[in-house]
Amino acid sequence: MTTKSRMTWKRIGALALSVTLAWGLGPVHTLPGANAASSPTCGSGDHGLTATLKKGSGVEDQRLQFTDIDFLNNTTGRAGGEGFLIGTSNSGCTWQSIYTGQWQFTQLDFPNNVNGFALAQVKDSPTTYLIRSTDGGAHWTRMDTKGIQFKRIDFLNKNEGFGYTYNGAYLTKDGGATWSSISTPANTRGAVFTTQKQGYAIVVAPGSGYRIMQTSNGGKNWTQSLKVASATWSGGDLYASGNQVWALLYGDAGMSQQSYSLYASGNEGKNWRQVFAQSTAGGGPAPGANSTGNGKGPADPGGHPGNMALIGNQTAYLSAGSPAAGKVGIGRSYDAGSTWKNIDLKDPGYSSRISFPSAKTGWLVVTSDNSPAIYETTDGGTTWKQKMLLPAVNE
Repeated sequence: MTTKSRMTWKRIGALALSVTLAWGLGPVHTLPGANAASSPTCGSGDHGLTATLKKGSGVEDQRLQFTDIDFLNNTTGRAGGEGFLIGTSNSGCTWQSIYTGQWQFTQLDFPNNVNGFALAQVKDSPTTYLIRSTDGGAHWTRMDTKGIQFKRIDFLNKNEGFGYTYNGAYLTKDGGATWSSISTPANTRGAVFTTQKQGYAIVVAPGSGYRIMQTSNGGKNWTQSLKVASATWSGGDLYASGNQVWALLYGDAGMSQQSYSLYASGNEGKNWRQVFAQSTAGGGPAPGANSTGNGKGPADPGGHPGNMALIGNQTAYLSAGSPAAGKVGIGRSYDAGSTWKNIDLKDPGYSSRISFPSAKTGWLVVTSDNSPAIYETTDGGTTWKQKMLLPAVNE
């Protein structure tokens, strides 16, 4: 869900900070705020962190569970969970504890290595808060969003960013201190902006299906970009980077199965193609599906979509997991959706999230609690190497 401008800022920030903060005073790089733990083998097991994370997060008698992952570049990134945040500066060879406490992270967004934002909850509360860190994630401050409940954030730098709710979009220019509403069409059920002017929205048309709308003047005017017939209209998610735009449109769900379709545009919404339409027995027909559909998504059968990662104008990845099949996987395209390939991981999880800082190097975190692990790929997802594994059961 990264935009082209966000990726540029991340690379610049990571490079500058690697110099100014004098990482790597020894053989192992250290993230700001991180507490290093010894690990006998590069990329092995839990890196000696389980006891620290359980004690600090207050879940001594429970399982540790990952929730999201965010990488600045091919070597430096963070993974968050319920009450903890860990990080690496050497491609997962070693991991360090950065934070333990009350915050249960649902999304991480670090535009550079010092300034970070996150959506998080606290135990036994459904409320999602926007929180901010100015020391690499070691300490967090809750931001007052005046009752706005964000479901996704995307910061271009430490000051400018977008926040998305179930049915709207917002812009901040002061690091999340204040937010201004961006005008979106009636019945909006998802939005994304690549700049303050260029944006897209999913609109539901009851009795008809979905519409993808777009604006080039910051929401003042919207025009229809795509029309998709659907018997159900439960919402969707949009992702955009450079010239490419991707729309996940959801049908119904049932029997641990999710029906959904994936559409892609490689020219800012001028033309669209259906990448696949995953109809299921439990969820019924996918939006826009004909009698045969157009293939299925990753982690089939019954794969549920996770998040997307876009790089430049052509490359896109989608994470997924299947509770029915007990596996996770990804789908990918190097040509803005003209071709698509699904790849399963040999992991017994059933939900996942991804972060790809470059076209071929990326990270996947298994977010189901039966097999909490982190994997790295350097060949576009064809092969994966485990870089962190937390205990799956209480030990």
